Amino acid sequence: MTDTAESTRAACDVRGVIVDLDGTVYRGEGVLPGAADAIAELRARGIRVCFCSNNPTKTPAEYVDRLAGMGIEAEESEILPASTVTRDFLRDHNPDDPTYLVGSASLADYLREAGQRLVDDPREAAVFVTSWDETFDYAAMTEALAGIDAETTFVGTDPDRTIPTADGFVPGSGAITGAVARTVGREPDRVLGKPSPEAAADALDRLGVPAENCLVVGDRLDTDLAMGARNGMATALVLTGVSDRSDAAESEVDPDFVLDSLADLPSVLA
Repeated sequence: MTDTAESTRAACDVRGVIVDLDGTVYRGEGVLPGAADAIAELRARGIRVCFCSNNPTKTPAEYVDRLAGMGIEAEESEILPASTVTRDFLRDHNPDDPTYLVGSASLADYLREAGQRLVDDPREAAVFVTSWDETFDYAAMTEALAGIDAETTFVGTDPDRTIPTADGFVPGSGAITGAVARTVGREPDRVLGKPSPEAAADALDRLGVPAENCLVVGDRLDTDLAMGARNGMATALVLTGVSDRSDAAESEVDPDFVLDSLADLPSVLA
């Protein structure tokens, strides 16, 4: 890994960049210094951008508004949150199946609008989805015991155990999915979001460029950069979120670049 443009693998013709959001573009409600200018510079060079987040609580339209408030222009087609990866997976594999959701009200609305049939009784569910939910409690684990058996499709929206905020970290979807898995005694059939094959395929489809001409930039080695490494993309770790330099030194994922922040990316690609 390197802090300069000397990486042979990353010196490829980068025509598309998959950019994480939480911990990369912003942290909490504040945009990180230089992030907006870095995105603008990528666009000025003709490099396509896909914003890919494991946050399952917001829709692409909500992200457009949030980024606009930070001085970053984006279209809905350029944004791929875990909510959309989950919606697409259910649409492709379980379009008519009654589905029980442990998750946010916003995710429930998004799935209903897409035509997914959500049920209130977990015992009626053929699909059980777990996600971030600040109201998660003992009752939710009891519902999981009632709703998940050997025949139930068990899906997690994303693996993120924690979420970076302006004040530190809070539990994420992965913590809830893990609690449910331990409760019911089985692992999920699929965990979506990064680094899943579904998220990688959706992101590349939005960029419209081959994997070898794509770079993934994010703050998590085990999700953002793992997705890139598994799919033949170059990778850049930023130190504004979860992973730090010591994590990178010990990780199985070897970043092509380790950057102080997203603001450094244009100079690396130059």
